[in-house]
Amino acid sequence: MQILKSLGPAVSRVSGAEAMRAGLGAVAGLGLTGLFLLSPQVDTELGLYLVAPFGASSVLLFAVPNSPLAQPWSAVVGNTVAAIVGVAVCLTVPDPALRIALAVGLTITATILCRAVHPPAGAVAMTAAMSPDAIAHLGFWFALTPIALGTTILVLLATVYARLTGRHYPFRHFDDPSKHGTLDRNPVERLGLSEKELTAILERYSQSFNLGAEDLARLIGAAELQAATHISGPLTAQDIMSRNLVTVRSETALGDIADLFRRHRFTSLPVVAANKTFLGVIFQMHLIGQARADALRLDRGYGAALRRLLDRDRAKPMTAGDIMSVAVPRATTDTPIGALLPMMADGDTDAVPIIELGRIVGIVTRTDLIAALARSAARSP
Repeated sequence: MQILKSLGPAVSRVSGAEAMRAGLGAVAGLGLTGLFLLSPQVDTELGLYLVAPFGASSVLLFAVPNSPLAQPWSAVVGNTVAAIVGVAVCLTVPDPALRIALAVGLTITATILCRAVHPPAGAVAMTAAMSPDAIAHLGFWFALTPIALGTTILVLLATVYARLTGRHYPFRHFDDPSKHGTLDRNPVERLGLSEKELTAILERYSQSFNLGAEDLARLIGAAELQAATHISGPLTAQDIMSRNLVTVRSETALGDIADLFRRHRFTSLPVVAANKTFLGVIFQMHLIGQARADALRLDRGYGAALRRLLDRDRAKPMTAGDIMSVAVPRATTDTPIGALLPMMADGDTDAVPIIELGRIVGIVTRTDLIAALARSAARSP
């Protein structure tokens, strides 16, 4: 039975939307490359043609862009080194079987030493070893074009596509600024472990090719958040949520909303319809952001823009519906507080509305969550 289980899928289930995103990325990447840059037909004069390993590279670049094996260094350097090795072997070893085996084996060794392991590189070396006529004509130019040039084009297209579809690629920059533009790590990645220590863990368990230091930091951070749910016990959102809510309607003027923020010292206000149906949330930062946008658009000072924004005498005053956020995390009364932790851990969300049958019945703020965790920690032995 264990053997049969081991033959099943080893990859966790992925949504259809993600599968479609990856497939369309490969279509766009290879389609644009073949249409405008490299010919689908073999061109031994200039070397500007597509090769089969680019298809394998596309799987990594568009389907698993977080993988260390898909990062620009691994892709471009790995494929280029493989091409150099494949050409050298093709020009010096006459026996076809030995030539192919030697080219792939040496490529594996060379790319590991260059810290540029990229599985399609094996296919690049094999392609060179199996194409003695083309290699005799192109020589080491084959490593530059089509291989290095084609891989670079795919990496650039994968970078653009990732940005357009809400992904982050390249992904291997542990020292990148946080989302706030500072040198601090994002909250869920502040582990007290350095990149060197995380890398040592990966090397100890021979996982360097499967995960990067940043991936490991994210996993450890997620595990620690999950472990915090054991401290909190069986608490759910209904145990800690605020129930007596101050809400606003979508037509409420921004001046009135600003007064509510000032009077109650809230950081967020739920927006509801006449029948109490939940519509969205206004965070205090939305007022500030809108005022800043007005200041830039009108070339005025921030204070003047804020006064204009809140001016009740404007011909068409802005309302809650104009600036509320609709796509916000939300939960139900039965949601364990452990599930609320990651929603507010990254700093983007100050409060999570609690919804039942489309209506808001409460709200859990970051303060509510911290207080609940503090009480649970104090009770634990």
